[in-house]
Amino acid sequence: MELGAGTGLNAPHYTEAVTQLVLTEPDPHMARRLRKRLAADRPAVASVEVVETPAERLPFDDESFDSVVSTLVLCSVADPAGAAHEIARVLKPDGRFLCLEHVRSEDDGLARWQDRLERPWGWLGAGCHPNRDTERNVESAGFRIEEKGRRASRNLRRFQASLR
Repeated sequence: MELGAGTGLNAPHYTEAVTQLVLTEPDPHMARRLRKRLAADRPAVASVEVVETPAERLPFDDESFDSVVSTLVLCSVADPAGAAHEIARVLKPDGRFLCLEHVRSEDDGLARWQDRLERPWGWLGAGCHPNRDTERNVESAGFRIEEKGRRASRNLRRFQASLR
């Protein structure tokens, strides 16, 4: 499952190794654009489904997915901790959570600028809060962030997490 798939920019990256793909998108206008993109350029996946739902209220059974992907979503959801708990709920015990996210910088000076610019950036960046402590929210939901493959660049993080 991919959370907040937007217009489907990640869709071409899913290969035939993915047998079933669920793309969630809460915004109906973005979901319409996503469906249009999938119709024009279908990924090499056997089954693709678009579900209009927010990350904080996923309409799926517990332990439904092998993997959950989130790209620049947790910075913009209304309840990032709630979304992280929902990801943990729908993920199978041996599943993995793959995330690329805006996060609060570890550099104090940059973090202060993130705090100052949060409100105007949110207006420009579709509700993005670039100063959230996303990794702490993910860990608080029961995940262990793996150091292998973890990458940080100022205020962006890429990581993989598994349930403890």
